[in-house]
Amino acid sequence: MSMDPTLSNWLELFTHFASLSLLAVGGAITTAPDMHRYLVAQQGWLSDAQFSSSIALSQAAPGPNVLFVALLGWNVGLNAGGGPAAGAVAWGMALLGVLVTMLAIMLPSSVLTYTATRWAHRNRELRAVRAFKTGMAPIVIALLVATGWLLSAAHNQPARDWPLWALTVVTTVLVWRTRLHMLWLIGAGALLGALGWV
Repeated sequence: MSMDPTLSNWLELFTHFASLSLLAVGGAITTAPDMHRYLVAQQGWLSDAQFSSSIALSQAAPGPNVLFVALLGWNVGLNAGGGPAAGAVAWGMALLGVLVTMLAIMLPSSVLTYTATRWAHRNRELRAVRAFKTGMAPIVIALLVATGWLLSAAHNQPARDWPLWALTVVTTVLVWRTRLHMLWLIGAGALLGALGWV
């Protein structure tokens, strides 16, 4: 799976991620379902395994959760360059993939956030501003649930993967009903994976 390393393909990737940037309410991870649709199902630039491992690796690593976008870009570029065996050209394309996707996901939302935050702070007592903040909470929750569903549904052998589904449900309930820190849940998932239980 790879894309043709043409300027129009890079521009298309940038444009798509820039539009997702403006929809990333609650963080870039909430746009993962559409990124999957675009990169895996529609364009075929990544495999399901590359997509899922990009998210898993970045979420386990310290730092902001937007790092998964950099890994997606890295994999798109690496594939466009012919894979790791292609040498310096592939590594250069991978770095270009990181640059394109990160600029696209960060620039529009950063400019919008800066502008909107200044306006909302000046007008924080307006009823419309308070209603907007309250109304965004269910949207963020729904987008996070969709992302969790997408990552769990990548494993389409229910008889074999029931522990993964159980882990997803237990983690969702723990996040929803307790104040347990996310690092404990990530660590528990990593341990269960290392033991081969999920």
